[in-house]
Amino acid sequence: MLNLCQTTGRNNDKKERLIEGSSVKAISQVSSPVVSKQEVMPGVFLIWLESPRIVLIAQPGQFVMLCCGEDNLLRRPFSIHQLDDQNNKLALLFSVVGKGTHWLSQRQAGDRIDLLGPMGNGYFIDPNSSNLLLVAGGIGIAPLCFLARTALERSFLATLLLGATTESQLYPNHLLPSGTRCITATEDGTKGKKGMITDLLPEYIDWANQVFACGPSSMYRAMASQNLLRDKPTQISLEVRMGCGFGVCYGCTVKTKSGLKQVCKDGPIFNLDDILWEEFVDIK
Repeated sequence: MLNLCQTTGRNNDKKERLIEGSSVKAISQVSSPVVSKQEVMPGVFLIWLESPRIVLIAQPGQFVMLCCGEDNLLRRPFSIHQLDDQNNKLALLFSVVGKGTHWLSQRQAGDRIDLLGPMGNGYFIDPNSSNLLLVAGGIGIAPLCFLARTALERSFLATLLLGATTESQLYPNHLLPSGTRCITATEDGTKGKKGMITDLLPEYIDWANQVFACGPSSMYRAMASQNLLRDKPTQISLEVRMGCGFGVCYGCTVKTKSGLKQVCKDGPIFNLDDILWEEFVDIK
């Protein structure tokens, strides 16, 4: 068991830490059994794992590093998608894009997976806010379900802008936390507004006190270029390749206005306007 620091507390304490923005750094290595797995969209899977130590302290926006079989040397990072506090379960949402995620998609109930986490920093909700705007591009919904649930439990209002290429790639509404207002957009117009999800921002930005986003870098670039977000606090979850997850290998270093930062240790949550987008290298 790898336990870098000891932390105690109940789940309500965890939510208070999220709101107040204090940092909790506790990382455990655990062998977690698979509880269930389902394909929720074509090529996109939702897997539930039993992991009491991680569930106890995990915050929205944090991630876990998984060992995806003996043939995959490096761990893979996955955002924590949902929690079931009562049953000590956490959910991961992922699309099959390579050997590691293919291996994960083949796991069955009872199989055990080596997890390291929770890692990184989480989204920060200002206690003075009331209206939270969540922006998800495709599989970017992964960390935002956890955030929406936590926000709603703390009596914040949450509106989710959910975008995808086509209707079949939209996250199912019945899996969203109860009380989430969801507005959809598809590039081909098969559901919701036709166009990019960022096209919806002008309609909702005045309502929001804070913006939280997760999606491809192209979505972030589009958001950064819009003047309407200049004075609106906007946090994003940055996706880059990671080697270790601890800030040792420097493989996930990005350039920011305050210098070089490591996504695994200083992120994955950053302020949108802190990233030097003209020097950001997209994942290939």
